[in-house]
Amino acid sequence: MLTIKFLGATGTVTGSKYLLRSGDEQVLVDCGLFQGYKQLRLRNWEAFPVPPDSISGVVLTHAHLDHSGFLPVLVSAGFRGKVYCTEATRDLCRILLPDSGRLLEEEALYANRHNFSKHKPALPLYSEADALRALEHLQVVPVGHEFSPAPGMVARLQLAGHILGAASVSVRCAGRTVMFSGDVGRPNDPIMRPPTVLGKCDYLVVESTYGDRRHDASDPSGKLADIISKTAARGGVTVIPSFAVGRAQELLYEIWKLKESGAIPAALPIYLNSPMAVDATRLYIKHQGQHRLDERSCHALGHVAHIVNSVEESMALNRRQVPMVIIAASGMATGGRVLHHLKSFAGDSRNTILFAGFQAAGTRGARMLAGETSVKIHGEYYPVRARVELIGNLSAHADADEILGWLSHSSATPRQVFVTHGEPAAADALRLRIAEQLQWPCRVPDYLEQVVLE
Repeated sequence: MLTIKFLGATGTVTGSKYLLRSGDEQVLVDCGLFQGYKQLRLRNWEAFPVPPDSISGVVLTHAHLDHSGFLPVLVSAGFRGKVYCTEATRDLCRILLPDSGRLLEEEALYANRHNFSKHKPALPLYSEADALRALEHLQVVPVGHEFSPAPGMVARLQLAGHILGAASVSVRCAGRTVMFSGDVGRPNDPIMRPPTVLGKCDYLVVESTYGDRRHDASDPSGKLADIISKTAARGGVTVIPSFAVGRAQELLYEIWKLKESGAIPAALPIYLNSPMAVDATRLYIKHQGQHRLDERSCHALGHVAHIVNSVEESMALNRRQVPMVIIAASGMATGGRVLHHLKSFAGDSRNTILFAGFQAAGTRGARMLAGETSVKIHGEYYPVRARVELIGNLSAHADADEILGWLSHSSATPRQVFVTHGEPAAADALRLRIAEQLQWPCRVPDYLEQVVLE
């Protein structure tokens, strides 16, 4: 009997984890952190729904923390198998996971030093050392090649666009094929190549981050130039919370083009305050076959911004009350160095806080875009007087039309489609469109629901 259990990414865009079980063999597809609302984040601390040492293998779709960031916890709890992924995903995980562990440790130390945590002492979910141990389990598999994550299961990865190394995963077992979309990229993304055409499958698990909307068809670079230029003219600072992988590189590319064309002042200082974003940017040269950028553009990514290497340099930026652009992680303002910049710059009406892409419910980004006049950071409330802007169509996720376009190339109708990785309204909207336009049986699963794949 083949079953699938939904251990995350149900009713939310975070915590992606899907457990396939056949007899005594279990394979986990994705191993992501829950983010956003506190009741979601608390799931990261709960006992794992199945004994980690009973899982034969893990397959990662890509390196973003909502898909990979729980690996150190799983390994610390007893998982001993291999974690299969593309080479670029391996390379990015080597950057993202240790950095995540360091940030969690720094946040716990900061909470203890300033005594704002309810826990005595505050502890990190995992440490940098835990993350480094988890990396030892990574096993690179070539794109398009078959491999066995567990006896009786045969899997294959195909590129999905979105970010470097991102893949969809097909798993064949007991005469049935289950496809996991991962995060689906855009067909006309300025940097990433389009996702590989969806093949035939019996069951499909598809993401729905933008399942209820279309990306704005206008050129995002025009809005980016307008926001940066007007902020600088006011004498203000543009702070851009950004994911270190994917979003940061697209922002750097767009800003480089704007400077080249004269759309923003050539002398305006640009700061990239994310060490892992710097490391990730270098990988675009190594994996040039996966994206559209030529060598000159890749070089520009690494040189258009001043690199902030140390905590001291980061703190010094907060004292510079002059026009500039600061790009810093994290993309939804849930942690990282950008929080210190928000504390320094959100209270000044000359400044702009610019979000570039989806903000999950319950995150600081979502609350600021909703118009909250103060934001809680490190146990204290800080006023928000800066302009808060959003450029939604810089997203690396396919929108609803683009997902439908990707699905429509399937050569056969799946027996069942499961819509996951979306807020409730987005997931249900995509479910309805798939059912009505493609005539495919489709449903939205619940958290911890288990389904027999007949």
